[in-house]
Amino acid sequence: MKTIKTPKDVLTPDALRMIEIIHQEGSFAAAARQMSMVPSALTYRVRQMEDALDVLLFDRSARQAYLTRVGEELLKEGQRLLLDMDAIANRIRRIATGWESELTIAVDAVIDRNILMELCAEFLSKNPPTRLRFRDEAIQGSLHALQSGQADLAIGIPINFGSAPDILHEPLGTVRFVFAVTPDHPLAKLKQPLQDSVLRQYRAVAVADTIPTGPGMTIGLLPGQDVLTVPSMQIKLDAQLRGLGVGFLPEPLARPYIDSGQLQIRSVMRQDRSAHMGYGWRKPQDADQPSQGGKALQWWLHKLSSTKTRQALLGLSRQGVSKRVKSIL
Repeated sequence: MKTIKTPKDVLTPDALRMIEIIHQEGSFAAAARQMSMVPSALTYRVRQMEDALDVLLFDRSARQAYLTRVGEELLKEGQRLLLDMDAIANRIRRIATGWESELTIAVDAVIDRNILMELCAEFLSKNPPTRLRFRDEAIQGSLHALQSGQADLAIGIPINFGSAPDILHEPLGTVRFVFAVTPDHPLAKLKQPLQDSVLRQYRAVAVADTIPTGPGMTIGLLPGQDVLTVPSMQIKLDAQLRGLGVGFLPEPLARPYIDSGQLQIRSVMRQDRSAHMGYGWRKPQDADQPSQGGKALQWWLHKLSSTKTRQALLGLSRQGVSKRVKSIL
């Protein structure tokens, strides 16, 4: 009894390459010679594909083998699938040499995104098989993502978070925060240092803590103070530049706007704020692996070991908002 083949039986990589060769050679006979087959065997395989798909792939009204419209679509999709399969095979071979399939990096709100993307571009220029995934985090979020296994590397964690057996960490640097307001804000005209009782009367802008469990941490806010909560430090800066509120900003981020007169630093009756930041990564569970993990993580940790790179990520070497700093990386 004749076995009826289904589309999944006939749509194999070899069959798709066969259609491509017939199209390139222009005839079944020439394609059969190219593939070291007898023409009848090649014709039979094409018939099997056509029967399974219930379509005609080639117009046989002339001596040349012309693809039908359906055949052209199959060829186009087949070429794409073959390229995808080759890419997957290459990725698997390269991952077997020590590269991670994906590396997730949690990034705190104070980290300079321009520098981060410079590092990303340099990493991708090596054509690694590892896919990168970035997570925007704030306050406790980066550390939580690392500790919960949602990130492999966290850039911008509190350096004094304590200890965890599966987390390794190094210092990144210290960022000073300044209390900034626009020149036309009422607080810009009051005597310094500003008292808490005065600050409480004006709206503050705060970046939301991205930790998903429990109440988020608030920094620099006063009880009863009106708050505009935003998702990132860049949006907080923009909100304060628009006079929508006041608050502490990383000094390197605010400095260009302070120098241009768009923001003013005001002293307050509270201790100066500084954040001691670090970066951390998960210790590999496989005891045979190096402590710095796979090759993608090793690349990022090597970059982070540079003092200039760490300073750039914290904006400590900023020389104007628009200037590129690739040379220091």
